[in-house]
Amino acid sequence: MSQAGQAPQPRQKDPWYAPVSVDMILKVLNITLLHPFVAWIIPLCFRAEHQAWDTRPMMISIAWAVLVTLAYVANIVSHKLAYGMHREVDFSEEVIVVTGGASGLGLLIAEVYGMRGATVAVLDVADRLENTEARGITYYKCDVGDKKRVQEVAAEIERDLGTPTILINNAAQVIGKRLLDMSTEEAERSLRTNLLAHFYTIKTFLPGMLQSETGGTIVTVSSVLGTLGAAQLTDYTAAKAGVAALHKSLAAELRASAPEVKMVLVTPGQLGTPLFEGVDQPHSFLAPVVEPVDVAREVIKAVDLGISDHIGMPLYARWIDWYNVLPVGMQRLVRDFSGIDRGMRTWVGRGGGAEKKGEKSI
Repeated sequence: MSQAGQAPQPRQKDPWYAPVSVDMILKVLNITLLHPFVAWIIPLCFRAEHQAWDTRPMMISIAWAVLVTLAYVANIVSHKLAYGMHREVDFSEEVIVVTGGASGLGLLIAEVYGMRGATVAVLDVADRLENTEARGITYYKCDVGDKKRVQEVAAEIERDLGTPTILINNAAQVIGKRLLDMSTEEAERSLRTNLLAHFYTIKTFLPGMLQSETGGTIVTVSSVLGTLGAAQLTDYTAAKAGVAALHKSLAAELRASAPEVKMVLVTPGQLGTPLFEGVDQPHSFLAPVVEPVDVAREVIKAVDLGISDHIGMPLYARWIDWYNVLPVGMQRLVRDFSGIDRGMRTWVGRGGGAEKKGEKSI
């Protein structure tokens, strides 16, 4: 404790290497050595130096370029086989609904489309948007965990803006308590917002997409915690596992009957939003906090291209299913090393007061 009259110590800055992570390194590699264009530049440079085709550097560089190109093409073919062809997206004809769009990730997505002139409706329990200067957004106060209210707002959107063809289910709530400390009412409220709201909004807006000539897009924001689970997040992780299963099951139903409706599943790691303010992340090199703008960029890209996709960020989120292949003892060591079950001990939520309120919504 500092002595009386002594000036408070300034907050220590993060070291210069703090932003460096596995994801940053991979991103650099993807636009250099792992990109076909760059890979083929290398043998061309050797040839410009009059290297013979049968020299070792030339043969190795050509083999590498061929390998990178085959992997690049295989990835494209794999995506087409998994998700089919894209749909035509014309934002002059589309109406976008974003739940939980008053702040954080949802607001970023809504703002981008609003600035681009698209028709955007935001649903949230907040009294107003966090950014009151956001353009091109029509705001509807709505608890998406209330089925009747969702239906009422859907009718208002239909009247004011038209039939929604893009649904981005992003609303979320965290109670942040241990199971025995959580009341039944809190658990039910969390599950309504984090899980049942997806059923309500999809059942409300999907029929309009099926009637549209160009189909529609449903984006489900889940979490890597739906696969891993974590202490003090029993309600949240159960719901996120549920929405991921809902998404996959619905995608299977629509694949045969309505392929023009595209499904985008988002499973991020820890997001740098107020929802998880204060959560400790001890291993930022392997598991960096994901910036909302990066997730928003990938979601917008998938929606713009009219494709189905699975967006996992950061890198470990794309490979997390392999965690369940590990022996149970190894799984325990991984959990202890990652600190996943200790992170919520320092959670404060938005404004530093969520630990008293016990919940916070996006």
